[in-house]
Parts: sequence; C-alpha cells; structure tokens
Amino acid sequence: MGDFLAELIERMAELPPLWAYGTILVIAYLENVVPPIPGDIIVVFGGYMAGLGILDPWIVILLATIGGSMGFMSMYAIGYKIGKGLMEDDRYRWIPRLRVEQVRAKLKRWGFSLIAANRFLSGLRSVISLTVGMAHMPVSKTVLWSSVSALVWCALLTWLGVFVGENWEVVNSYLRTYGIIVTIFILIIVTVQWLRYRKSRQQGASE
Repeated sequence: MGDFLAELIERMAELPPLWAYGTILVIAYLENVVPPIPGDIIVVFGGYMAGLGILDPWIVILLATIGGSMGFMSMYAIGYKIGKGLMEDDRYRWIPRLRVEQVRAKLKRWGFSLIAANRFLSGLRSVISLTVGMAHMPVSKTVLWSSVSALVWCALLTWLGVFVGENWEVVNSYLRTYGIIVTIFILIIVTVQWLRYRKSRQQGASE
C-alpha cells in the first residue's frame, strides 16, 4: 500500500464519523476528476469501519455513490463545454487522446451501456465521462446510468469491506489485479478492432 494511501486511511480511522463520511464523499469525487486517487479502497475501508459499528454502511454507499456520480458529471461538463476543441488545444496534452478516440468509437456502438459499466472499467472512468460529455449525450440519461453504475460498484465494495473485516487490505491487491485484467482485456479488444479496421482498409484498397 502506498504511503499516501496508508496515511490517508490512518487519518480517516482517527476521524469522528462525520468527518470520515466527508472524507469518503470527497475522495469518491476526486477519484473521477484527479486520477489515480485510490477511491475504491477508501470505500472498502469505509465498509470495514461500518462492520466495526463506527459508520453506517448505507450512508457509506450513499456518499460514495453521490461523490462518484458528481465526479463523473464534472468531467462530463468539461467535455460538454469544451468539446472537440479540447483535443486540439496544446494546454491539454495530459489528456490521453488515443483513449478518448477509442471510447468515442465505442459510444457510437454501445451508447449508454458503456456509461452503465464505467465504474467497472478501471482506468477508463475519467476518459469515459469526458468523452460522453464531448459527444453531448443526454444529461438526464447520463446522470441516471452513471449513478446506477456508481451505486452498484460502491455497494459491492462497501459490503466487501464489511464482510472481510480486518482483512480489508487484501482487497487492495485484488483491485489492482482486477484493474490489470480489465486493462489487458480492453487492449485486446482495441487491438482486434484495429486489426479489423486495417484489414478492411487493405481489402478496400485492393478492390
């Protein structure tokens, strides 16, 4: 566990319940806006504290969901306002342009199902929200499906923290493994799509 994460959790454990709830809300929000803040493991630790009777698991789920949804919609708003110009401005070189284009292509194919799955796609959450905004997808449906996604994911993490108890730290390694697997899976899909695209172009050029 990184020093920042360890210190954050140590401080959170010492906070009064009200401040611990506030920490969960803020971290859940910032995770979507300033990755790679470790929001998921904070929710798991919130679940662990709920298992000890310090926090209420339903409040942990609610605040983590609200924070995650607000973070998603903040990035959506940035993408919606700036649009395609964001990709052409040198001031935003930190934005992974290739990933944005990949997500944009997927949006045309899968639409709101990608938004509903965004919380389960580790490493792509911020990119998805930003790209959804750039695509000007309907606000109401975006809020709905991003909230549903956050609710299901945060509920799973919270109750996982409750049930594993003192072994909550083990979840962090599982989350890292999960993230690696998801990333590899996405890379495979992107590679296959690229090969298909290249093959189709070669066939079109030969005709």
